[in-house]
Amino acid sequence: MSRHLLYEIEKLKTRILALSDMVEQSVYQAVKSLQERDADTAQAVIDTDTDIDLAEVDIEEECQKILALHQPVAHDLRFIIAVLKINTELERIGDASVNIAERVRLLAEEERIGIPFDFLGMAEKAQTMLRKSLDALIKLDARLALQVINEDDEVDAINRDVYTLIEDSIQKNPEHVGSLIHLLGVSRHIERIADHASNIAENVIYLIEGRIVRHHTEDFKRNNASS
Repeated sequence: MSRHLLYEIEKLKTRILALSDMVEQSVYQAVKSLQERDADTAQAVIDTDTDIDLAEVDIEEECQKILALHQPVAHDLRFIIAVLKINTELERIGDASVNIAERVRLLAEEERIGIPFDFLGMAEKAQTMLRKSLDALIKLDARLALQVINEDDEVDAINRDVYTLIEDSIQKNPEHVGSLIHLLGVSRHIERIADHASNIAENVIYLIEGRIVRHHTEDFKRNNASS
């Protein structure tokens, strides 16, 4: 690898990490606004989405420039491809945070009800998955990426539990059906954040091993269970 290409790749790593920090903070603030029914914090999440979108475009353009100027091959090429895909996943996580924040703005206008589930705890699990997936990228750690893929099942199960709890709450408190439907939407968006983190981990596996495990994650888990 040329010295200039090495410099460009290191700069790209810095940019993708900066974007991940922005996105992670967006997720945290969105869920915090839910816990506190804070429309102002929710609006701040919505307002910062433009910064995330701009950063995503900048990273994509940087990847295109590196491909055009340096024509990387082998591992370097896989790295650029992985970053392009991860970049998209991060932008979609930012969109999910905005969707949560928009639900909070609607909830803030309605009668306050008790939240029948620990959404902050669920979001922390999704944030941990995101953090691990980016750590796996920087450290080129396939085992850590596999942990993220495995943890997605846990968040999926939590989302199903939330559905059951909210369904029960709707039956007991039909007068709050609007607010409860918004809460169900929040759970779904948190679950999508975990899905995107898992997708990032799958791209890390591709980067390290050159294997596309998307659509074959169950086989991949079984084959690596004892490794």
